[in-house]
Amino acid sequence: MGTQDIERIKNLMETHMDFPKEGIIFKDMLPVFRDPVAVESLICNIVHHISSTYAEKIDTVIGLDARGFLFGPLVALRLGAGFVPVRKQGKLPGECVSAVYEKEYGQDIFELQKSAIRPGSNIIIIDDLIATGGSAGAAGELIRKCNAKTVEYVFIVELDFLEGSKKLDAPVYSVIHL
Repeated sequence: MGTQDIERIKNLMETHMDFPKEGIIFKDMLPVFRDPVAVESLICNIVHHISSTYAEKIDTVIGLDARGFLFGPLVALRLGAGFVPVRKQGKLPGECVSAVYEKEYGQDIFELQKSAIRPGSNIIIIDDLIATGGSAGAAGELIRKCNAKTVEYVFIVELDFLEGSKKLDAPVYSVIHL
């Protein structure tokens, strides 16, 4: 992705101070979706990266609640892979596996429908942003509980100073580093 494209996306993102609680600086990706060219650029970049980096077939793209639901299906479709959401506790029917994680501002629980992932599957986990790595790490734990393999974690934005990617169990690709 060219410098011009990255700057365009950075300029579209909005920053909200003290959200969702005091002391948090929230980087909002939703305004990027107002610009279809920016979204297309992001999706093409991610798909090209995955396709040119990994020889193995990606079976499933996992999107994290909730912004991962926006990027994940688009990437999955272009990779010829399935899409499966990871949701907050109590939002999915059927048998689920769960993982507890710490966020910058509290504790939460992620769940994944156990039947949604075949054992041995190759998985890409995608979300809009990685900060401390708590939610992504929990998603990786869910994949392990389903006896599948996380091939890579993909993020639109990585907050490098928080070093969240160092806590993950597979390679990390981030389009933008802040």
